[in-house]
Amino acid sequence: MDWATGLLTGFGLAGAAGLNAYLPLLIVALAGRFTDWIHLSPPFDALTSWWAIGVLLVLLTVEIFVDKIPAVDTANDIIQTVVRPAAGAILFAASTRVITDIHPVVAIVCGLIVAGGVHAVKATSRPVITTMGGGVLNPVVSVTEDVVSAGTSVMAILVPVITFVLFLLLILGFYWWVRRRRQRRVNGMGSPGNA
Repeated sequence: MDWATGLLTGFGLAGAAGLNAYLPLLIVALAGRFTDWIHLSPPFDALTSWWAIGVLLVLLTVEIFVDKIPAVDTANDIIQTVVRPAAGAILFAASTRVITDIHPVVAIVCGLIVAGGVHAVKATSRPVITTMGGGVLNPVVSVTEDVVSAGTSVMAILVPVITFVLFLLLILGFYWWVRRRRQRRVNGMGSPGNA
């Protein structure tokens, strides 16, 4: 099961890096430093050092502010065309390091493709959103992207727990839906207007 979890984590983190390169890197760095949720083998364990965490915090702060400003966000997306796929490659390779069947080059390429694909969609849609909304929607879209990136990163790391919880919620939701439909049918049949 470790290989499946590693792959899901790798794909999730790489996808999140396509939206915001520094947020998933910081989440992985903090999780690797303070929890046992993720274990980073060398050389990826360098992410858990204080200097790496500090640099990621600074870069994330810049990214968060710059990405909210119309026109500046487009320039940022051009710069991030290299950074986001590289971050995705690092995250994919770092999270799938426990898998011995995957060659490191394949892991890096997978991360590049996933993060690069998500980044390409983001970078090409942002100018359209700026034009359509006159720049007013940019902060809203950027915050949404940040939330999705953070949520996806956390979910990718905690996949087994979250998958179990989502499975339980799905079963409970299905049970509630079936029960509600039955109750509607019983209430609908008993009303005088339906006779």
